[in-house]
Amino acid sequence: MELYNDVYRGKTVLVTGHTGFKGSWLSIWLREMGATVIGYALDPYTDRDNFVLSHLDEKIIDIRGDIRDGEKLASVFKKYKPEIVFHLAAQPIVRLSYEIPVETYEVNVMGTIKLLECIRNTDETKVGVMITTDKCYENKEQIWGYRESDSFGGYDPYSSSKGACEIAINSWRRSFFNPCDYKNHGKAISSVRAGNVIGGGDWTKDRIIPDCIKAIENNQAIEIRNPKSIRPWEHVLEPLSGYLLLGQKMWENPTAYSEGWNFGPDPDSIVDVMNVAEKLIKIYGKGSIEDVSSENDLHEAKLLLLDITKARLRLGWSPTLDFYESLEMTVEWYRNYQNENIYSLCVKQIETFITKGRLK
Repeated sequence: MELYNDVYRGKTVLVTGHTGFKGSWLSIWLREMGATVIGYALDPYTDRDNFVLSHLDEKIIDIRGDIRDGEKLASVFKKYKPEIVFHLAAQPIVRLSYEIPVETYEVNVMGTIKLLECIRNTDETKVGVMITTDKCYENKEQIWGYRESDSFGGYDPYSSSKGACEIAINSWRRSFFNPCDYKNHGKAISSVRAGNVIGGGDWTKDRIIPDCIKAIENNQAIEIRNPKSIRPWEHVLEPLSGYLLLGQKMWENPTAYSEGWNFGPDPDSIVDVMNVAEKLIKIYGKGSIEDVSSENDLHEAKLLLLDITKARLRLGWSPTLDFYESLEMTVEWYRNYQNENIYSLCVKQIETFITKGRLK
């Protein structure tokens, strides 16, 4: 694949969290563009994850390690000298963060800081794209999207840890990677935030798509905890295309793009959880829903939207798929994961996504 001015071809690219949902898809895309991909992460969540079924451990340099292990992380940087880094390793689940709040902060905040230090101490590393979340913003349940200039915050430990990540990234960017002092440090650092990402190969607990698929496969009703919660849904390839485009821009013009960026969907993809489950059942062809919401449920945001004007105007990035197309591609993966070559299926979906984007 010759994309993004072929910037990634021949580059050594480190992806933290490569065994995870988004990290596995990003690693496949980078490999198809000719990058040498170094993956650093914990073991995959299940033996049905996209990473496992696509046999990525045989196709990239696969290193297992904890992002909090600064010594091991530094040894990876010393050995492989990555030129570009995409940091996705995280504890990403809101409900789990209530059970392990300290570990959530250690992984998300201190893990990010240790990675930033490795970037700072490695001359060969020129670009760092730090992936956080739309939940990093101080959520006021407002009806308009959050802009990159809005304040960070978070109610639950996960969201607040990601807000803290953004503050840390901004501090390191100002203190050690300041664009005004680029000639002395030679590095460009950005942070990126996406909406609720869906796609094939995600089996994470307490996420609507995996919950739907597991229920359907077990001939059980899909239990919906927060049917009225509104989210910006987008296929995994949408934000990844934004991250890759941003990485290209940062490589080519490092002082112009070292800041925060939103990559969310168009308004038609901003719908409630119940709508997602109903549409998925329609596409899959079977399934039922049970509303199990309770007043005693743990707090989760009810309304969260992103403003993507900045990415549209300054990067030339815009969403490719509408909500229904995103669900169709997602269901295609889950319908076929037990029988097809998953790496080939992922590549086919990436190519379909690229074609749709060019036709728009």
